[in-house]
Amino acid sequence: MDFTQSTRSSGYARELRSFLDEVITPAEGRVAEEIAAEPGTVSATLEHLKTEAKSAGLWNLCVRDPDCGPGLSFVDYAPLAEMLGTSRVAQEALNCDAPSSINADALLIYGSDEQKERWLRPQLDGMIRSAFAMTEPDTASSDASNIAMEASPVADGWVLNGRKWYISGVMHPSCAYLMVLATTDTSASSGRHGRHSVFIVPRDTPGLTVVRDLPKFGYFDVGHGHAELDFDQVRLPDSALLGQVGGGFAIGQARLGPARVQHCMRSIGIAEAALALMCQRAQQRSTFGALVSTRSNVMDWVADARIQIEAARLLTLRTAWLMDNEGDKAAAPTMSLLKVHVLEAACSIVDRAIQVHGAAGVSDDTPLANWYASLRSLRIADGPDEVHRMVIARRELRRHQTDS
Repeated sequence: MDFTQSTRSSGYARELRSFLDEVITPAEGRVAEEIAAEPGTVSATLEHLKTEAKSAGLWNLCVRDPDCGPGLSFVDYAPLAEMLGTSRVAQEALNCDAPSSINADALLIYGSDEQKERWLRPQLDGMIRSAFAMTEPDTASSDASNIAMEASPVADGWVLNGRKWYISGVMHPSCAYLMVLATTDTSASSGRHGRHSVFIVPRDTPGLTVVRDLPKFGYFDVGHGHAELDFDQVRLPDSALLGQVGGGFAIGQARLGPARVQHCMRSIGIAEAALALMCQRAQQRSTFGALVSTRSNVMDWVADARIQIEAARLLTLRTAWLMDNEGDKAAAPTMSLLKVHVLEAACSIVDRAIQVHGAAGVSDDTPLANWYASLRSLRIADGPDEVHRMVIARRELRRHQTDS
């Protein structure tokens, strides 16, 4: 395996670093002010940043299809994703933010020509955004086969009824459609992995209602939202079906794999930033006559953080290499290892950075508390730690299976 960053990727990294420092960072405060002043509207500054990103050739960097972007390999995209990790503004300005970017992957594989023309092309151009509606308030959604929302066939299509919650991105003013996972075989005659299908639901479809915006640890994702949704007799034509009837589980898994890896790439960027803040703070504060940075426990935290980050990065690159060279399915076992290790490591590093900052760490004077809320929630999203550990353990036990 060769994880060497290509000349092409290195060039993008230099350009991206300059773009972040010179264009994105100075504009982030202005974007936040515009969104706060006029909730539910598109930030004019953010739209201008998109135009600048396109002009700079830093657009759709995360899309692997060379017809839709630069066609970077996952190994080449990894260091770029790290750089984007701490800035939601940067991710959206470059059209590399979830869940829209991952929905684009699913449409490229499973979308019909009509669906690609109506939804994919405008999304790749940055004209619209999208969401993915899977989790439900009344089922254990960590087991996707539990999803209970029903999609009933009717003469001219389908009718959806049910509730979803913590659906990211729905409240963005540019959100134009949702991919919705629903049960199409309530009798379970097709088996637990053949009961569900995915539908493309336009955001303005009658019967689709935002019940409320939901916080994470008290933080609201301003401008994007994590919504609870009610589907009441939502009527869709047959053309709204993505892929085949009963193919929803496969589409969900194919979509979640790259999503998990990109989340991990960005999370390493947050961990690096948190470690830098921890080191700076520890060298600026004295307690009981000595710098905090000289305390053995703090030195252990700094060392452990570096060890965790390097291990996380290597595991991420290994997973990316497998995706590039053997396909997403072949990389699936490593994805589970990655999801558990990287998010636990990043959470731990941010938590210790908070501890070193004391009261400032739990305030909004630093980004640490917000980062922690985001990372901690990711240990539940896209498959919780326990599910991935179960999958890892089952594979390991099969590998060492004996006659007994």
